[in-house]
Amino acid sequence: MTQAVFRFAPSPNGRLHLGHAYSALLNQKLARETGGRLLLRVENTDTVRCSPLLEARMLDDLRWLGVTWEGEPRRQSEHGEDYVEAVERLQALGLAYPAFLSRGEARRLVEEKAAAGRSWPCDPDGVPHYPGEERLLGEAERDVRIEAGDPFAIRLDMKKALAMCDLPPKQLCWQEEGNGPEGEHGETVADPAAWGDFMLTGKDRSAAYHLACVVDDAIQGITHVVRGRDLFHATSAHRLLQELLGLPVPVYCHHDLILDSDGRKLSKSRADTSIAELRTAGAAPGDIAKMVGF
Repeated sequence: MTQAVFRFAPSPNGRLHLGHAYSALLNQKLARETGGRLLLRVENTDTVRCSPLLEARMLDDLRWLGVTWEGEPRRQSEHGEDYVEAVERLQALGLAYPAFLSRGEARRLVEEKAAAGRSWPCDPDGVPHYPGEERLLGEAERDVRIEAGDPFAIRLDMKKALAMCDLPPKQLCWQEEGNGPEGEHGETVADPAAWGDFMLTGKDRSAAYHLACVVDDAIQGITHVVRGRDLFHATSAHRLLQELLGLPVPVYCHHDLILDSDGRKLSKSRADTSIAELRTAGAAPGDIAKMVGF
């Protein structure tokens, strides 16, 4: 049998909280129980919010918790060529296009369509689908804009991507060992169209989450992706990219989230109580483990 390979993949854009502790400890527990390996990935393509200092503090918190991983962490910031290669493969297939609209311009277009009585879909995170007007641009016009220095992201042409897969809906699925928001378990049918023309790279050429995640999982040989239920729907986008790029498909397990007193998932952006603050207050690693159910 192939040895199981798990990963914990936080972003160093704030201090780790109890939700991170739960996911890290769960991945470590499952790796040990299966005789598998645990790898660490630092998802730091966001160079504005991520920093070496926050990474150092993150690693210190994990070590203090007793989380151990094999080898050096894979830092996304050090592997840009892997993501460029994946994007170029999708471009060669005619499945990716330069997206010039700013967020404000895209929002105004959507609002205009809504005002004209046209309903507009949103992705599972509640963000309106990108209008994708640039799909209609000729190659020459695109080249002119690029040569003129117009900033652009790169997005997946969802309609073309689905047509290229040419799969009956139930063939694009994954094995869910946890539970989705509606109790989904076992063979789960993917719905990538729900994401619209999602980003492959930002305007700074950094890899977007969906692309970087599936490329890294393949390169690291991840067999089991164990992560929070808030990323359940993202798996549909990941399955599509795996199909298009010919990448292996891990088993997925989406676990419970640690919630605050108002029933919201913990968030670094809201500065929810961090592991570091609990350490300062006198908590021991065992206390943290008990707080999250271990």
